[in-house]
Amino acid sequence: MAKLLLQLKHHFLLWLAGFKEACCFHRALFFCASSKILLRRTGQCFLLNGLIFLGSLFILRSFVIPILSWILPDQSDHISTMAFYSYLRSFLIHIFYVLWFYPLYIFSLLLGFLWYSDIAKYSFEVIKEQETSKAQPFDNSKKNEAEKSEGVDGLAIGIGEQVYSGLLLTIFFFEVFIADSLPFIGKATSFFLLSWMNAYYCFESKWNYSGVSLNSRLDFFESNWAFFAGFGSPSVIPGLFFSRLISNGIIGFLYPLFVLTAAGTQEKDIIDSLSRLNDGVQGRKIPIFYLSQRISTMVLHLFPSGQKEN
Repeated sequence: MAKLLLQLKHHFLLWLAGFKEACCFHRALFFCASSKILLRRTGQCFLLNGLIFLGSLFILRSFVIPILSWILPDQSDHISTMAFYSYLRSFLIHIFYVLWFYPLYIFSLLLGFLWYSDIAKYSFEVIKEQETSKAQPFDNSKKNEAEKSEGVDGLAIGIGEQVYSGLLLTIFFFEVFIADSLPFIGKATSFFLLSWMNAYYCFESKWNYSGVSLNSRLDFFESNWAFFAGFGSPSVIPGLFFSRLISNGIIGFLYPLFVLTAAGTQEKDIIDSLSRLNDGVQGRKIPIFYLSQRISTMVLHLFPSGQKEN
């Protein structure tokens, strides 16, 4: 019983440490002050997701809908007129969504992925330039990783890992979607799954540029699931209080900050220090990506080169 309580305490401290690291937004100031490209990319994300996307939602709900309700009121002397007004008002609002919000949302997602990748890349360059003397995560495997990344074979392996990682996270996203529809436990389950997915997205580019193999990333992530659940939680919390469209806009607005905080987080040092404070307790590994890995492997085996790449 005492060992179980010690494990629970360790996992809670890891979750708390991850949550705290995700909220260290002051690191974004350091990175933006060190790189003009980072400052520009971060500002572009704020402009697109904050001013344009969320601003459009605010205009729709604060001005457009009230004006339509005034022009096409709910009250009328004739029931048929009221029904027509209601239908016309709903139709015009849906037209606004179809012609503006949904294309803008897709556009912001596609453009955001490119900008987030640039943010992770240039933040890693800042760290590499200004903190070369500090130990990076997974130092014991760097030699093997460097050897792996050299030559044409290393390039092929890197591309294969990127394809596999993209497929893995796509399948994991559908798991989150399915879990959200489950009765009773759906919301809580999707909260944790989405926290893990967002945290992995934040750290993936950093680990990729650091030369960490996909197997090492997944093993480290699953072995320290509590820390990464805490790190991803702040990005999921807006979904508890706002609609999906608004929460996605808020997440897109804040996501560059989470990428920058992840870039400046010494996750291995933090986890090791907490383990020492708790008498060397190690967190138990949870196979978070087990189902996604199995399905991804099955999908890749459908292609002639799938077995070789996997």
